[in-house]
Amino acid sequence: MDKDQIAARLEGFFSQQGFATPSVPEIQKASGVSMRTLYRHFPSKEAMVIGALDHRHARYLAFLATDAPPPGIDAITELLQRLSQWMVNNAPNGCLSMSAFAAFPHNPQVNASVKQHKHDMRRLLVTLSGREDLAGELFLLHEGASTAWPTLGEEAIRSAQTAAMQLMRRTDDDAA
Repeated sequence: MDKDQIAARLEGFFSQQGFATPSVPEIQKASGVSMRTLYRHFPSKEAMVIGALDHRHARYLAFLATDAPPPGIDAITELLQRLSQWMVNNAPNGCLSMSAFAAFPHNPQVNASVKQHKHDMRRLLVTLSGREDLAGELFLLHEGASTAWPTLGEEAIRSAQTAAMQLMRRTDDDAA
């Protein structure tokens, strides 16, 4: 099994179990490889977390960007709809990155991985919206929807879509 396959298993495990309680032997068992192989690719628990986060990051961005409509309101509402699908199928307990951030608040490598994910997410929102000027607002809508998902479910997505459409139309009207 290669590093990416191990990272995929770690991603699934941490998504289900969280980061705080699993021991390294439990993580090793979930990885499907020997302790020696696991440590060769990921030499610490934090490295295992980062491997899982980086794997999730690549999958998530690819999922959101694949076959996206041209930049504009439709692309953003589609992205938020895909967020709903992602949450149902991959993150019913909320954002894995923010869970890692909460579990390892003082770990610079984990924090850097989370910050890179959030930075790249913001850039994707700019690309799909075609609106650099709305980067912060759209990012907050995405983050709010993903954070609210465990308690509000689809309502969080619908609210974010409505707010995004209103924001983009209002600022389009202001420019005209």
